[in-house]
Amino acid sequence: MRDQKGFTLIELLIVVVIIGILAAIAIPKFSATREKAYFAAMKSDLKNLASQQEIYYSDYYAYTTDATAMGFVQSDGVIIYPSIAATTSGWSATAYHTALGSTLGCAIYYGNSTAPGSPTAPSAPGEIACITS
Repeated sequence: MRDQKGFTLIELLIVVVIIGILAAIAIPKFSATREKAYFAAMKSDLKNLASQQEIYYSDYYAYTTDATAMGFVQSDGVIIYPSIAATTSGWSATAYHTALGSTLGCAIYYGNSTAPGSPTAPSAPGEIACITS
């Protein structure tokens, strides 16, 4: 008798099929998690922008459209687009992420500024509203 060690072809195929099924389940979960991270980055940047605007306001008694004058630095991939709209009594901004495109994003406004209408309009000053799909 021969002592043969190893796996049969059927056993190997079953393992490959099981790995394929697990991958098919796991990949969409990772995609959704990545999208949540993009929205978290946009919300974080808008909150930081709000803080920087208030610091700037306390120094100059006006809001600004110049992010560098405030010392604001946005996260990688996050774009404050088209720009910050500011008046002496309020400001508004919209954030997009390069990985999501220009149809998904977040918006915020403060004071007497007009709420941004794209991608979505916040219902109250200081609220960050996002459109996710």
